[in-house]
Amino acid sequence: MHTVSLADQHSRMGPASTIYALTDALGASDLALNYYELAPGESTAYGYHSHAKQEEVFYVQSGELTFRTADGDVTVAAGELVRFGPGEFQRSRNTGDDTAVVLAMGAPQDAGETVTRRECEECGGETTQSIELAEDGDAVLVRCDECGETTGRYE
Repeated sequence: MHTVSLADQHSRMGPASTIYALTDALGASDLALNYYELAPGESTAYGYHSHAKQEEVFYVQSGELTFRTADGDVTVAAGELVRFGPGEFQRSRNTGDDTAVVLAMGAPQDAGETVTRRECEECGGETTQSIELAEDGDAVLVRCDECGETTGRYE
């Protein structure tokens, strides 16, 4: 058994105000686990994405998230859960007026290839994107695979 306190965690850079990567903190070997606090407009992901080998479950503790899916937008409210299977594209966004608190669980921990898509103004549409750490390490960058344009910067 291993316990951790959220108060002892440090937030990492990303698309939400608070992101605690709990996988390593708990010593999990088969499950990826992340805790999020999202201000209105923030997301749990860098773009519309899918994982080749991983299913994801999101539990919305408070607030609400709207997920973009292949079948259209789906809103998940406080106290509700949603599951995405391997290969299913999705991206969440806090579309409410309050902070959303969310627990994201993925299994297996090795997600396999992740495909991320975002709008690229330079290319004039949605393209595949790569995620990388900025050279100085002060931000996470999202870049268009077609033209190299930075489409997102998260500090």
